[in-house]
Amino acid sequence: MLKRRQFLGGLTALSASYLLTACGGGGSSDASGKANAATGASGAAAASGASGTAASSNSTGNTAAVAKDASNVSPDGTSLPAAPYIVDKTGTVWTLSNGVVYRNGATVGITYNVSMVLWHGGKIWHCGTGGEWYVIADVPNFWLHCNDPRTTIPQVPGMFYGMNGHFDYTYSPQQIVSILKGLGCTSYRVGVTNNATQLNAAIGLAQAFQSAGMTLVVLINQGVYDNNGNLFAGENAAYSQGYAVAQSVANALKPYGVTIYECGNELTRQNATVLDFNVAGTKAADFNNANWPVMRGVMRGMIDGVKSVQSNAKCGINFCVNDVGAADALWDGQQPDGSGGYPTVRWDITTWHNYEVYGDVFSLGCDGAQPGFDLPIYCQARYGVPFIITEWNTGPEQSESYRASYITSKLGEFYQNRKTHNMQAVMFYVLDSGDETFGIMVNGSPINPSYNAFQSFTSGNPDN
Repeated sequence: MLKRRQFLGGLTALSASYLLTACGGGGSSDASGKANAATGASGAAAASGASGTAASSNSTGNTAAVAKDASNVSPDGTSLPAAPYIVDKTGTVWTLSNGVVYRNGATVGITYNVSMVLWHGGKIWHCGTGGEWYVIADVPNFWLHCNDPRTTIPQVPGMFYGMNGHFDYTYSPQQIVSILKGLGCTSYRVGVTNNATQLNAAIGLAQAFQSAGMTLVVLINQGVYDNNGNLFAGENAAYSQGYAVAQSVANALKPYGVTIYECGNELTRQNATVLDFNVAGTKAADFNNANWPVMRGVMRGMIDGVKSVQSNAKCGINFCVNDVGAADALWDGQQPDGSGGYPTVRWDITTWHNYEVYGDVFSLGCDGAQPGFDLPIYCQARYGVPFIITEWNTGPEQSESYRASYITSKLGEFYQNRKTHNMQAVMFYVLDSGDETFGIMVNGSPINPSYNAFQSFTSGNPDN
């Protein structure tokens, strides 16, 4: 398999690549297209006694720490002042002196009244005497406000093993329920718009899933472009479209027990929204500042449209690769250029796509390569909501024996971490892709050994 950076570069050359543009949610014809081609804003803490963050500074502190060999990385959970210093994965040395945080002997932003510096999940965090937590990030002020990353939000069992599908499958809803039960799946993701044909298909699925006591996750597949392929004229126009489509979808599905909606599919990875498909997305500056309001508007519109019909519904916003730069800016009401004070986007579930080429979600690279950090822990601390991987798989170029091994390995990793990382579900892409590129079935027939690998794992590892 190609190295990740080489692969991402190749995807840019292909333009309509199979992983970086709208991986799922549309009709079943999308599969062949892919094969071919927390809380608060960043800033200074206001309360007395809290640790603070402000403009950067390079003044040298009274510590003599210098960079060390990265092979001497500190054990996860190391904290200051209990330890004399922390060595992160890059060999950087972190110290704490008189309530101020130092990196290789220089201050990092402006920090004060810091009582603890913590190395956890591949990130540096600090807490002040007032109990306020911050995490190091690729932002001008260096630090973003968050929750204690060690706090575990209880994972609710019952929908952990999930699968993706399409509204235009020839399988009946009852057949899909039966197939999923045979695979050990209890949740299913399908994408629709307010098109009547798509909505009727989703209603049929919702009725069958409600009767079976299974969870249907509905992707509202509204993008940043109008029906003519043109970018919406501005944030208000995008908001109105997102609101209208989401309201129609929720109105149609509310009577049949649907309570989870994913509002948009890889909107941060459209030609209009990301500046360079090669970047990992850890910086807000990786995204298009001029078109950002359109993306923000359609996301806000979809969330508000759903909530206008179902106030208790859970709305997810979807990201992929390592787009925490986009997620943080949306959550805090900021533009990619660093300006703030804009409408915030607040979701109930963080959803992510994690194909093998993107890297290990529990050690995801900051620049498309190692060293990496634990993405679910970061998201849990920053946004304080559950985490769902709504698409995962290896690439279409892999053999079925490789795919089977990958399925077993990744399900094992996901399963082991589900309780500590608040992972509500991991949804394989896809049930049937019409060929052997992504799916584990074709026209109702299992593709082995991938199908058996999935079924064997779920049967031996209960969702409890």
